Amino acid sequence: MKITYFTHSLTSCWNHGNAHFLRGVLSELIARGHDVTVWEPEGAWSLANLLGDHGEDGLAAYRAAYPELASRTYGAEMEAAAMTEGADLVLMHEWNEPALVKAVGDLRKHGAGFTLLFHDTHHRAVSAPEEMRAYDLSGYDGVLAFGETLSEVYRGWGWQGRVWTWHEAADTRRFHPSLTEGKRSGLVWIGNWGDGERTEELERFLFAPAAAAGLPLDIYGVRYPTEARAMLARHGAAYHGWAPNAGAPAIFARALATVHVPRRYYATILPGIPTIRVFEALACGIPLVSAPWDDAEHLFRPGTDYLIAADGAEMARHLTALRDDAALRESLVAHGLETIRARHTCAHRVEELLAITASLGVTQKELA
Repeated sequence: MKITYFTHSLTSCWNHGNAHFLRGVLSELIARGHDVTVWEPEGAWSLANLLGDHGEDGLAAYRAAYPELASRTYGAEMEAAAMTEGADLVLMHEWNEPALVKAVGDLRKHGAGFTLLFHDTHHRAVSAPEEMRAYDLSGYDGVLAFGETLSEVYRGWGWQGRVWTWHEAADTRRFHPSLTEGKRSGLVWIGNWGDGERTEELERFLFAPAAAAGLPLDIYGVRYPTEARAMLARHGAAYHGWAPNAGAPAIFARALATVHVPRRYYATILPGIPTIRVFEALACGIPLVSAPWDDAEHLFRPGTDYLIAADGAEMARHLTALRDDAALRESLVAHGLETIRARHTCAHRVEELLAITASLGVTQKELA
């Protein structure tokens, strides 16, 4: 099958949380013999920031980890018809300009032979619904939403029967336990500061409990303003700046544990949607403790695959237990890996995608 994917950026993971899943799924499709073309805009915001901070060296980890992946760039003069020529399946990520979303939808509406799906991996449907409703999806065959609560939003917008819940997952070709286990120490957290939507939660469930448990804390991510770095310093946390997503397994391999602090929207009005860090951590074999988060879709086994802390005091107790109890760490690692490998790899998601496209009439010959 010839697949075309429109993304904000394949090459950059700077403040681009979907990069892991995008790369993993496309890599899996290529490994199965599908013809994959990826388009990203010239001057993409994520890539521009990455190059501005780190230059071409910032792309080295991605290029080394994903030699089979490549993307093409398009400018304002590029025609949607040329970019989708010959495609059997076109996927449009929500982090694209409305004009492009509409142009590709218009092609489908006027008889283009490909199946066209909109891929939503963000909370804007509830946090900024006017932005999402501005997209003209009238020509689209369906929507892929990365959580059931998000699918429900689209059903309320008239997509009943044409929206599928398509969760993110771990790229286990690259994200797996280290083959050479070395000394582990301290706590690690990989995440972007963003717009301050979880500042209070980070202090209550990460910075203060790490200090209370006597665990050194290493922080990786971008968009940390001066006041955020000052907060880290007050709690004795070490800030290391951006790290390439492809380098996350090596970072996890040096730490005793990590913490999941969901953004407020995923802890409240979009429950059941884990961030990619949950999949990454469990796949890499690092014990995980989560701030309050409702696994409404039963993707994991709370208390078995990872621990849940109801408040900061309980988080400190869990971290102290993980610091002192090797058997507890080993149990969480084993069970987390078991769940990822059984249900949540990019290979699983490719199977789901192919089943969806088959249901929409893509022939078995095209799927081969």
